[in-house]
Parts: sequence; C-alpha cells; structure tokens
Amino acid sequence: MKKKSLKRAFIKSLPVMVGYIVLGIGFGILLRNAGYGVLWAFAMSLFIFGGSMQYVGVGLLAGGATVINTIITTIMVNARHLFYSISMINRYKGAGKYKPYMIFALTDETYSLLCDEEVPDDIDVNLYRFLVSLFNHIYWIIGGVLGNLIGAVLPFSADGVAFSMTALFVAAFTEQWLSSKNHLPAITGVICTTVSLLLFGKDNFLIPAMLMITAVLAIAGRKEVAES
Repeated sequence: MKKKSLKRAFIKSLPVMVGYIVLGIGFGILLRNAGYGVLWAFAMSLFIFGGSMQYVGVGLLAGGATVINTIITTIMVNARHLFYSISMINRYKGAGKYKPYMIFALTDETYSLLCDEEVPDDIDVNLYRFLVSLFNHIYWIIGGVLGNLIGAVLPFSADGVAFSMTALFVAAFTEQWLSSKNHLPAITGVICTTVSLLLFGKDNFLIPAMLMITAVLAIAGRKEVAES
C-alpha cells in the first residue's frame, strides 16, 4: 500500500513539478538579484513555501519592510488560503501525524490536486495526500535553490520574472474551467474580483473580493442543498 501511495502521489504531482521548478527558479533569480544567497532561497522555500508571497517577500526584504508591514502584506496576499482550505477540513480530519504538515503545505496547486481526488481503496489516502504535499514542497525548494545558483553564475535580467506567478494562476484557472462542468465558482471569482478591484483599488481589493466570493458561493450552496 505504501509503494502504491508513493507511486500515485509522484505521478499525480508531475504537472506541478514542471511548474514549481520553473517558478522556483524565477524566485531564486529575483532573490539573488536582490543580494540574498542560496541559504536564503533554501530557508524561504522550506519554511515559507508561499509561492506568490515569496515573490513579494523579495521586495519586502530588499525594501527593509517592518515586521508589521510584512505581517499585513502576508495576510493580504495569502488570504485566499483561509477560504479554500475550509473545504479540506473533513478530508484532513483523520490524517493523524500527517495533518500538521499537510495543513502547512496546502498550496493552490496542491489543493487543486487533492480537492476532487477519489483515491482507490488500495491506497492509504492520508499517506497519499501527505506525499503529494511533500513532493510539491520538494519541487519548490529545488527550483528556488537552482534559480539562486543560476543567478550567481550567469548574468540574468529579472525584468518580467515576477509575472510568472500571474501566468501560473491563469493556467490553473484555465485547467479548472476545462475540467469542470460547474463554472459558477470561476464566474463568481471573476465578477467579484473585478467589482472589488473597481471599488477598492488594486492595493485593497483582495480581502473584499474573497468575502464577496464566499458569500455568493455560500448562498448558492444553500440553495443547491435546499433544492436537492
């Protein structure tokens, strides 16, 4: 069962491996250009594992941001995790020793792999979810370290590198749209985000957008339950 769980988790995580190594390299290059070496890249990738937050973190480090500003920025950038992680509570309930790490390592891409996954009976579901999370984490660390080393050896312009995170979210959105028959969450996200952006501006739209999305989906969910 352990070998089957390992094999399935590795195969399932391969698409994320490609993206994470490329994105991690971008982060490592940005960090090197900001004057921070490979140990910083390794430590941030290991302990933060925040994707977009690590890209933002490069600017915070280089700009000498205060602890308070860093905390507020982190909450703003990662607020979406508070919302989509709720749907994983029941799935993680019986995870035992794996649970703390799985909570820490739940990224957008890991969530997309695990949220609708039906695991066969001959697979240890908790071990499988743990391994998917672990593999994705390892890919991100490898990418960050490689990028930092590349940035130290080769002259590399970091212009436009940060856009790679935007490209990742667009790709994830497209994949979810094509693979799902229910487009209500995607349409809700686009509309609510656009309205929030127009009302609150680019610096303050994230949390209001998340609250709007949550409210709409909660109402839609109750209506669906009532009709069933």
